[in-house]
Amino acid sequence: MPSSAMKKTLTDPIHLIYAGGTFGSYGRPLAPLSAENFLPILQQLVSEQKSDNYFPHIYWLNNTLIKDSSQLIPIDFVHFYQLLLAAYTQRHRRFVLITGTDTLSYLGAFLAEAFAGSDICVVVTGSMRPLLDSEILHSYAVDAYSDAWENLNESLKLAAAGESGVKIHFSGESWPAQTVQKIHSHDLMAFTGHSRAAYPSNSYIKNLTDARRQHWSDEQRSLLTNISSRAEHTHVHAIYCLPNDTEVINKQLQALLSQLPCGIILLGFGAGNVPYSAALAETLESLFKKGHMVICASQAPFGGVSESYAAGSWQYDHHVLSGGRLTIPAIYARLLWLLLRYDSPARRRQRWLNNINQTGTSIKKR
Repeated sequence: MPSSAMKKTLTDPIHLIYAGGTFGSYGRPLAPLSAENFLPILQQLVSEQKSDNYFPHIYWLNNTLIKDSSQLIPIDFVHFYQLLLAAYTQRHRRFVLITGTDTLSYLGAFLAEAFAGSDICVVVTGSMRPLLDSEILHSYAVDAYSDAWENLNESLKLAAAGESGVKIHFSGESWPAQTVQKIHSHDLMAFTGHSRAAYPSNSYIKNLTDARRQHWSDEQRSLLTNISSRAEHTHVHAIYCLPNDTEVINKQLQALLSQLPCGIILLGFGAGNVPYSAALAETLESLFKKGHMVICASQAPFGGVSESYAAGSWQYDHHVLSGGRLTIPAIYARLLWLLLRYDSPARRRQRWLNNINQTGTSIKKR
């Protein structure tokens, strides 16, 4: 007989969210179907193929934002945060979110930051091939070669297990959301990640009491108005180092001085090396004084940045912050959340340093 814990796992519902992307695309050229057209098909498939041996009840969370994920902007990220927060406040905690692969890792990492310290269970997934066969134009039929159904099926199993945190599932593998990045534009095994995750993965609580969950939710809801307002004018920029004269990078950074305080990802060579010039150092000082946050990241997909090389360490003397071993999507997500969550540049920097330095994700100078 199943244990009481197992019975609870099987009876707690999963809320499924469809947000567009390749998964629900159809036609020539491919474009996401509307929820009105796609959800009845998907609901029927789930109803026909789910097994009561491992799935609890599945409900559909109403989502009005259906678009190609390449079109997502900060206010859209906040939309999904609000959607999940509203359901979580109603004591629902298991969710599967279907979205497009272009920004899947960015959205997953953002939700991981936003729900840090909670006991929510969110699995983000998508597919590289549409669920429906676009070669059949007069009726909707499942593409036998698509990865969509398998990704969804495995994501539902993962959500049914109910482990707290935000995860990404793709092509038979699952990882903490903030470790994931897209590494192939066409292959079905398009994503990779790892399980050596620090913050926010290590902040999730196995089971919050009702009182603690209510306190967490109340605090988040009290900030929603400010977060939504800031999302309309919050930006994160990326400056990519190339073998050019430093004046090229300097001009790109100077162009941001007149903007509202924003996040800037400085993509250096190798372990975060950035070509030096006195003018560039002065511009970095000016950006700091204006309240901007500049984070150094590596163009290399793995390994992160280091302060070991003189070619990279100079920038940290001019208020650039280390991105540690975080991926570019994770750096973007953390910057965006800090810009939305806190109104003080000093508090944002404090939170960044706390999250990096106390979780072992930064590489210190030896």
